[in-house]
Amino acid sequence: MSIIINKNTKAIIQGITGHHGSFHTKVMLDYGTKIIAGVTPNKGGLKVHGLPVFGSVNEAIMYSKKEGHKIEWSMLFVPALNAKEAAHEALQNGLNIIILTEHIPIYDVLEIINYAKKKKRIVIGPNSPGLINPGECKLGIMPHKIFTKNKENKKIGVVSRSGTLTYEIVNELTKAGYGQSTCIGIGGDPILGTDFIDILKQFEQDKETKQIVMVGEIGGDAEEKAAKFIKKNIKKKVVAYIAGKCAPKGKRMGHAGAIISGTEGTYEAKIKALVKSRVEVAEHPSEIIRLLNK
Repeated sequence: MSIIINKNTKAIIQGITGHHGSFHTKVMLDYGTKIIAGVTPNKGGLKVHGLPVFGSVNEAIMYSKKEGHKIEWSMLFVPALNAKEAAHEALQNGLNIIILTEHIPIYDVLEIINYAKKKKRIVIGPNSPGLINPGECKLGIMPHKIFTKNKENKKIGVVSRSGTLTYEIVNELTKAGYGQSTCIGIGGDPILGTDFIDILKQFEQDKETKQIVMVGEIGGDAEEKAAKFIKKNIKKKVVAYIAGKCAPKGKRMGHAGAIISGTEGTYEAKIKALVKSRVEVAEHPSEIIRLLNK
């Protein structure tokens, strides 16, 4: 089984005519993801990899309905300054959204998330690599060749703030014989539409996810909040890795969310909170396999 998306999930791509949008659309189509159409303002009438391009989300949805498709998701490959308008257009039309764009103005992000809550829709990101259910569906830019289908009693759910670390850890899981149920990159920005707790709830309920790997990093308090939630609500084994142990004090990391203020958001604070909640914490990504095997 899987969470959030599955083999029947259908999506559109906003910003499909750009270099990144076009490239990753082709990769997702080749993987088997059901991309139905693309959207780029003022470029309606074009085709990208055989998909029709429309000038608005509404036009794309109307076309999809005529073709017998129900669209649930939109993936945004749009510039930061256009992200709010694009996100609002998708949400207004009842779609959940994945925002790969980074450096979106903070007030724009707040408006997107608040509007999504009003519409009762899901926002993943900003600055997210997307998510994947191996062998079923991929919405994002994750390198799918390192992921593998679920294997009996070895099905791991992965939730991460870091795309690159996700790839490294999943590669280790696959080599060790572990399959993945769903892998999701929630994004590295300070304000996110979906957080660790949102995903942990679903992994706990998913019968085929046997264990959970959580990948965090210094900055913010998302991991501390997740630790408290795990202690009270999660029965499945959770193994965590926190990036930034060796970062000099006061050092700003690459992610906008990895900013430390005083003693909050430090590596030490996160490890302390997780250990207190009986979460096993790996000092190195390679140690995750040993902790899962315990």
